[in-house]
Amino acid sequence: MDLLALADFNDVARHGGVGRAARVTGRPKATLSRRVRQLEDALGVRLFERGGHELRLTEEGRELQEQTQSLLEHIDEVGDTLRQGIRTPRGRLRISAPVLFGQRGLGRIAADYALAYPQVQLEVVAEDRFVHPVDDDFDLVIRANPDPSTELAGRCFLRDTLVAVAAPSLPRPARPRDLPVPVVTLPRAPSEATWQLHRTRSTLTVATRSVLRLSSMAMIHDAVLAGAGAAAMPRSLVQADIDAGRLVDWGRLAGRPIEVWALYPSHRHVSARVSAFVQLLVDRFENASPSAFARLASAPSPGHR
Repeated sequence: MDLLALADFNDVARHGGVGRAARVTGRPKATLSRRVRQLEDALGVRLFERGGHELRLTEEGRELQEQTQSLLEHIDEVGDTLRQGIRTPRGRLRISAPVLFGQRGLGRIAADYALAYPQVQLEVVAEDRFVHPVDDDFDLVIRANPDPSTELAGRCFLRDTLVAVAAPSLPRPARPRDLPVPVVTLPRAPSEATWQLHRTRSTLTVATRSVLRLSSMAMIHDAVLAGAGAAAMPRSLVQADIDAGRLVDWGRLAGRPIEVWALYPSHRHVSARVSAFVQLLVDRFENASPSAFARLASAPSPGHR
């Protein structure tokens, strides 16, 4: 049974004629008449008694209206609910984020989101391994400097710079050294590298040698605080340590700036729950500033003094 023809039949039956139905619904009279006849042909019954100035339902037409009008109203209600769902965040939202980013304030952002959108079942997984949103069943992936991809779309919500930091116990280089500086790196980093350290009025070239390889920035951060070596880290993640004297800022590293992106599959319709979380990130990190994240990372948890 043609659902559109059935809806047109119900409009004509409810308003007592094609002309009245056309005026109320805004649909052409010819279209309504054609749809009703198509429905009659499909069912093999006559639905209206035609003659005079009004259409009157036949017994079959009256039974069809009684049986289908409530169903059509229910379908309209379902459509309204779905349309409302598009505008109102609801359903499951699964997010992957780097460990250190997750530990430095993302819990507060997630809490704010959960309070604002109680109909969303939010899950945030903090991990440093490479994940693919589709293959690993994530709706949103937060990553720094992601490789360009036609499969993913998203928005940059935080821009940052790399700085070399070390514990106060590690001597800060004042001039080029023959002996490489011990550094803590990720596993994929080269064993030896050269740092160009930009300071206020000078640039210093420093040779480095990896003495410890760790798989997450969170572990690197802990190792640097313990004095194992220097490390190149995002300023927003270490600014609170620098301000507190736990780490010393050796200078900004030359090279590509850090961009943190919220990514989702480009072929999917962007749901309201994804859009709302991305907008919350953009709002929280005003102007994509690292200082906003530094403040978030150093802020005490509610209830703590």
